[in-house]
Amino acid sequence: MREILQKIRRVDLDNLLLRCLFAALASGIGGFVVLDAGSVVAETLRKLSGAQIRAKFAGMQLTDEVHYRFVYERDGTLRSFAMGVKKRGKWAIDKDQLCLYLQEPDDGCYDVTLSGKTFTLTSAGLGSPLDGILQPISDPQ
Repeated sequence: MREILQKIRRVDLDNLLLRCLFAALASGIGGFVVLDAGSVVAETLRKLSGAQIRAKFAGMQLTDEVHYRFVYERDGTLRSFAMGVKKRGKWAIDKDQLCLYLQEPDDGCYDVTLSGKTFTLTSAGLGSPLDGILQPISDPQ
């Protein structure tokens, strides 16, 4: 009986060691995949300077092609169309940030980053980032 119990314990211990080895390998490989994906994102994400923002946004519209579009007129006028609501305001560059003034609580300045064709506006304060693509203005004033 004692020999049988020792064999069972040895088999259980061997199974436990194998499980631990597989878990360690799986988490290690998963960690490498996450780190690798992070480095790819870091390589393609580029923060724009004030001059770059002005050059890219003036005379264009930023849109997600469904819910909103922001029209950046060359004279600093900003037209917003979001969920059926139209607004008019101003846009400007302050240092290396894009500033939007539509008389809304989330008015303010945003860092602008570019990844591929997607622009991301990230507020210095509270608020969610805004992602979109730039297109020629679809409705001239």
